[in-house]
Amino acid sequence: MGRLRRQRRALLCAAGLLSLAGALGAAAALGAPHWVQATPLCRTGALLVNASGPELRQFLGKLRYGLFQGQRLRQCGLGGRPLRFAFFPDLLRVIPASIHVSVIVFCAALVAVALVGTGFFLYNAFGSPYKTLHGPAGLYLCSFIACSCGCLILVLFSSEVKVHHLSEKIANFKEESFTFKTHSEQFDSSFWIILVCSLVHFLNAILIRFAGFEFPFSKPKDSGTTTGAADLMY
Repeated sequence: MGRLRRQRRALLCAAGLLSLAGALGAAAALGAPHWVQATPLCRTGALLVNASGPELRQFLGKLRYGLFQGQRLRQCGLGGRPLRFAFFPDLLRVIPASIHVSVIVFCAALVAVALVGTGFFLYNAFGSPYKTLHGPAGLYLCSFIACSCGCLILVLFSSEVKVHHLSEKIANFKEESFTFKTHSEQFDSSFWIILVCSLVHFLNAILIRFAGFEFPFSKPKDSGTTTGAADLMY
């Protein structure tokens, strides 16, 4: 009995620390301008001089942005010109605002639910809840919601970047003389942090099961055996 209790406490404490790390990571990713880095090509300038090969580098700029702000380096053969920009309110009219705001909302929800989950894990590790919302059901619920939020963030932001060509719209913002095309782009560190956070919360659900808690809505094989095991755990 004592060994099972210590094992359960160790697993729940580990899950709580992982949940806290996920919350801090998601919060850092939310505010950091490191979601995408891209290379915009000044198509107008390159066509004017028929640039190719090494000459094309003179028309390749740099673009890096997050959910709130970013920076781009404009290259049209005459030297770089850096420019900082903000999504609110500058770019609201040129980006898919509903998707972008949804990504931010789900990021905030991910942080909040992960923090609540941390409290639930510690409460279950050192307290004695029994079949309540802040008990095993709450642990599974927080892990499921946090993992779902992370997946939604990845899907929505990927569609915003790839389907709606977000980098290209930012590169052409307030440009009248030149047209920019996305030469290359890749997701940056903040995007992958959200992916890791989602995997962490999925791992937490497995740790909860290893701690001896049945999955919600699972049908127990023997009610008498289950009740006795629950009494031993608490």
